[in-house]
Amino acid sequence: MEKTQLRKLGLANLKWLQEHPELKVQKEQEISQTLFHDPCWENAETIAITKSLDFEFDTHILLSRGWQEGKQLLMPITGKNRVLTFHRITPETIFERTAFGVEEPKDASEVSVETIDLVVVPGIVFTHEGFRIGFGGGFYDRFLKQYQGETCSLVFSEQIQENWQVEPFDLPVKRLFIS
Repeated sequence: MEKTQLRKLGLANLKWLQEHPELKVQKEQEISQTLFHDPCWENAETIAITKSLDFEFDTHILLSRGWQEGKQLLMPITGKNRVLTFHRITPETIFERTAFGVEEPKDASEVSVETIDLVVVPGIVFTHEGFRIGFGGGFYDRFLKQYQGETCSLVFSEQIQENWQVEPFDLPVKRLFIS
């Protein structure tokens, strides 16, 4: 199946799950509890997370827990040449909606990528091996080429699709937390 078709299918599956909030919340709790008890979270002091859209895994769960545990939390800003930079956020950070429809921190200080211990990578479709299809901009594919640290994705079972051809530029995340 083509990535465009898979992306549409993945979005439809995520929106179906959004229409079943009890199930979505249950899956988010299962995934987040598994993550919070995993060394990749426990040992990380600086964690990069995106601000989720309504149909995605609710990353507010991670933000709350991270601040509660005293972790430094970062969010990406999409820059020129489709490059991500990461910026420190706090509960007081102000966000603005981009042309892509995502919220990014406004006036937040940039942090060196080398200081990031864990990147929670978003996606729409995943294989069990950690390959992913995102929204199509290639931002995370470019980033993952350079980043050598710990990566994971928080995945609903509805997002798993094995019947697609991985391309040479596709890079897997190291860990999937699935429910």
